[in-house]
Amino acid sequence: MALKLTITSTKGGVGKTTLTANLGGILADLGYRVLLVDADVQPTLSSYYPLEARAERGLSAFITEAITDGVFSHTAVPGIDLIVSDDPEGMLQNWILHTPDGRVRLKHLLARLDADYDFILLDTQGAVGPLQDAAVLAADLLLCPIPPEILSAREFARGTLHMLERLRPMVCLGAPVGPLRGLIYRMDRTVDAHRIARELCREAYGPSKGAVTILATVVPSTVAYREAATARLPVHQWETRRAGPTASARETMLALVRELFPHLAEVDLICEQHASGERSR
Repeated sequence: MALKLTITSTKGGVGKTTLTANLGGILADLGYRVLLVDADVQPTLSSYYPLEARAERGLSAFITEAITDGVFSHTAVPGIDLIVSDDPEGMLQNWILHTPDGRVRLKHLLARLDADYDFILLDTQGAVGPLQDAAVLAADLLLCPIPPEILSAREFARGTLHMLERLRPMVCLGAPVGPLRGLIYRMDRTVDAHRIARELCREAYGPSKGAVTILATVVPSTVAYREAATARLPVHQWETRRAGPTASARETMLALVRELFPHLAEVDLICEQHASGERSR
């Protein structure tokens, strides 16, 4: 059965799309079949990787017509398919809002793909709305990137956690809200960034107590992530090793996979094999 992971935040510009693409890249490189779903009206994920074959249709047709033919694009990264965002006018939001099963339909449609993929990763917009609700309710697990600066930390505590509480009653429609993991993202070396990261890890903000697990893995603020995006490559392929105390992108992404999916025993074995291969070079 495919594991559905939604990368979400009610704040824009925190790195959701880059994280979605790079997490998909490392999972595909580890041998898993990955589907990326661009659930953002700004279709950044849809153009992150080059497409070898672009489908005629995308997310709008998938949700509103419940079809699978002609909606899966094939990326140039082996093992990664994509459902593109094809709704620049935002009409899908209104459709979901005014359809009785609108917010839970995506969950049930993705369940049809369990035999075709190992992981389905959903990228979301940086604003509360019906489409973001649908993507959150479709997930088995939620991941929120949190840059260690005070506005992002406050929005995480206020907006993202409030959104999850608002959606919890949807369990009666067969769409329970999955557990939430917070990821310190674009960590720099400033004293302020480290202070905020420590506060998040201690769950200092009252509304977040017990509602989120802050991951031990930290994604550093290094140029490799921007360079890889420009090159349209997974970052773990762009930066396989790095001198100094900061972990390379490959080491970071492997650590993230290991921490996010500890229930998959083969992940740890494959990660160790890849790490051993890097050390022997």
